[in-house]
Amino acid sequence: METRPVLYIGNKNYSSWSLRAWLGLRVAGVDFDEKLVPLFTEEWRAKAPVFSPSAKVPALFDGKKTIWEALGILEYIVDSQPDTMLWPLDIDIRAIARSVSLEMHGGFGAVRNNMPMNLRKSMPGRGRGEGVDKDIARIGEIFKTCRVQYGQGGDFLFGHFSIADAMFAPIVTRFKTYDVTLDPVGNAYMEAILGLPAMVEWYRDALAEEWVVTEDELPEV
Repeated sequence: METRPVLYIGNKNYSSWSLRAWLGLRVAGVDFDEKLVPLFTEEWRAKAPVFSPSAKVPALFDGKKTIWEALGILEYIVDSQPDTMLWPLDIDIRAIARSVSLEMHGGFGAVRNNMPMNLRKSMPGRGRGEGVDKDIARIGEIFKTCRVQYGQGGDFLFGHFSIADAMFAPIVTRFKTYDVTLDPVGNAYMEAILGLPAMVEWYRDALAEEWVVTEDELPEV
């Protein structure tokens, strides 16, 4: 009897990288079990170096091997289960999808640092530190360009849901938490992400969590 892959994740309220891998797998219909290890607890310190070579989440254990990093996990699924359609089929459009995904992977530090992911909170106007508005403008440009030029046939950046959407999903949660609005195209796209049944499930679980990670909480004002 085959065992299902296990995806190790952190707290759903805070862990943006866990959300990327989990959402991509879930929307693509991949069958897996999840194992949540609370961030920065004694359990975390004991288990993280065991389930992940980087001692970080997410990590996917699939039989006898471990794949870590959200993008690495989703690329592995593309290679091993191509029917999941996690990248656009057209090679030129796929190149654009990879480019914006990698831009997300390595960029937008101002938004990440000033607007930590926190699904339980509503903090309109907070997190507007140096460089944040520039990041927001670029993200809005990506959303609009991809939707207008490549998004026909669906509600997502490249029409059907892809890795690019999984990569930007935590940004959408941040924009919800900190009440960031974009143009009508960007706002409609964010509503599509937030309306995904898998995203609704993730939010439900996050709101039920009781852990508090002080490092990811903005100070009270």
